[in-house]
Amino acid sequence: MNFRNYYSILGVDRNASQKEIKKAYRKLATQYHPDKTKGDAASEEKFKEVSEAY
Repeated sequence: MNFRNYYSILGVDRNASQKEIKKAYRKLATQYHPDKTKGDAASEEKFKEVSEAY
């Protein structure tokens, strides 16, 4: 099985609060959103990864 560390994907500590997790998600989602990175496949994959982690 392939286990992923969602905390590291979001760049937060394992003991992070819901508020910190949400803030990190929103920052990364905005940064990698397909509408902002038109045509960049790597950014689109990163956006999907961040969304899954959240």
